[in-house]
Amino acid sequence: MITAIGDTVAANFVSLRQQQSGLGFTRYIDTIYKEVLPVAEVKHSTEELSTMAGVPSSPEYTRTTLLGLLAMQEALQQAGIKDLQQEPTGFINASTVGGMCDTEKVYFDITDPEKEGDFLKYIDTLDCADCTQRIADTVGLTEYITTVSTACSSSANALMYGARLIKQGVLRRVICGGTEALTRFTLNGFNSLKNVDKRPCRPFDQQRNGLNLGEGAAYLVLESESLVRENNSVILAELSGYCNSNEAFHPTAPSPEGDGAYEAMKNALAMSGRSMADVQYVNVHGTATLNNDVSEGKALERLFGTQVPPFSSTKPFTGHTLAAAGAIEAIYAVLAIQHQVIFPNLNYSEKMEELSIAPETRLLEQVPVNTVISNSFGFGGNNASLVISKYEG
Repeated sequence: MITAIGDTVAANFVSLRQQQSGLGFTRYIDTIYKEVLPVAEVKHSTEELSTMAGVPSSPEYTRTTLLGLLAMQEALQQAGIKDLQQEPTGFINASTVGGMCDTEKVYFDITDPEKEGDFLKYIDTLDCADCTQRIADTVGLTEYITTVSTACSSSANALMYGARLIKQGVLRRVICGGTEALTRFTLNGFNSLKNVDKRPCRPFDQQRNGLNLGEGAAYLVLESESLVRENNSVILAELSGYCNSNEAFHPTAPSPEGDGAYEAMKNALAMSGRSMADVQYVNVHGTATLNNDVSEGKALERLFGTQVPPFSSTKPFTGHTLAAAGAIEAIYAVLAIQHQVIFPNLNYSEKMEELSIAPETRLLEQVPVNTVISNSFGFGGNNASLVISKYEG
């Protein structure tokens, strides 16, 4: 993974433990909100990312692609995969902006018939599938390749899709996740919805006033048990349950009572075979928008009653990375299980009046964490919940 709080999984974990947020003002986006709206930006220019990834600095490699490529390279290295041709390997990638981060810079050049220059080379990179194919071509993935774009639930849905391919015997290994770069388009869009806070976001706080956008990429390698045994793979965790529910309540707002979030968590937990008492941590979607936190909080109360487990949003660390959020937070769930830790909900000060529950605000270490629910909820009521568990063999 790569995010505003670290270039690798290990670096992310260090920042999480040190409670070090990645929020600040942008250095790389030319926007009127440059010194107004905080964002969680990866701390490298696009040219620096090209060098880090070992590829040419060219329009074909957009910032979105480069972030994804760096995360992919770490995933392959960490999983010990040296030859992708030895085992047919799928690639399910998620993005909502594609190459928009670069094409928006030449938008007026492209649309001006009097303007001369080779601007059309940017057009192909706009498609979200372009970054998927370019990452695949660069590392040598040739088997089953597709792109998911379901707003903020995209990479959680990518993980579900990969798990289903394995479950149905189509493939034994699938690399799943997402990549997203900051753009003026998304910044302006969320700001027009009055969903962006001018201060660091405060999920599940009475004084919350919106999200902060972020960027990053993350991929997880899913393998079947048969392949794990054959390769003697190191198992970090098990994707034991998952569910996507579509409530279609409103184009941009969730159901006030959390209907979709409740169904997604309930059914994912049922698939996992774990009980509600087995869940020790919930990494909530927790965007800090007025609607989301009420809806998600009510869903937690409906599902768990008076026994809601510790929960927190990690978005004050990374910003809301949109399509990449599900995969980033799935890795955080794995880290929570590996290191027996619960991450804090930063910037919290006052309990929400609509809820009887409050997030965990301390870093909890040496606590039992064997099962985590990770939530990712998108526009249009596209709700995704993953249950990630310690592998018991």
